[in-house]
Amino acid sequence: MKTALLATASALVLAACASAPSTGPDAGVDAGVAASASVPAALPTVSTLSSASVNLASASGSLVSGKLSLMPMGNGLHLQGEIGGLAPGSTHAIHIHEKGDCSAADASSAGGHFNPTGEAHGKVDTPTHHGGDMNNIVANAEGVAAVDVHASGPVLGGGAANDAVGKAVIVHADPDDYTSQPSGNAGARVACGVIRGG
Repeated sequence: MKTALLATASALVLAACASAPSTGPDAGVDAGVAASASVPAALPTVSTLSSASVNLASASGSLVSGKLSLMPMGNGLHLQGEIGGLAPGSTHAIHIHEKGDCSAADASSAGGHFNPTGEAHGKVDTPTHHGGDMNNIVANAEGVAAVDVHASGPVLGGGAANDAVGKAVIVHADPDDYTSQPSGNAGARVACGVIRGG
């Protein structure tokens, strides 16, 4: 009887240890790793800078250039300005790209689309899109596009993964179809400029 009670008590203690939450210094390590692997870290939604600008220079042998201003607005950044040297009445994709490097003649040094959340390419303000995706721009009869577009998700300043300062803005030769992966079948890069804060 004494042996049976000792065995039952031991079994209860072992069962309690196996199901009790851990409170030691390594408590939650496995659970924390699993949680961080399945839940992305929250990105900031508030910019630390009130404005930025981009001077676009021609790329890929084009004559396209321009100047844009950026400001935080709503759920991201608003870009305004003018881009010239385009074919009259033409439509062009414009995106924020992941690297602030326009050194390659074809602007390939700017890398792919700015995509801090790892989403598929799409149209801005739809559930699935890159942080650098924006609506197409259209040139007027003189080949000048009045830019008034929005990027949903990026911020200005702070250094987080969705900080657009130091990234490049690219104007493409063709319009974005908003569906082809990974970049909307937008064609050559005809202008490139780096986003500078302040």
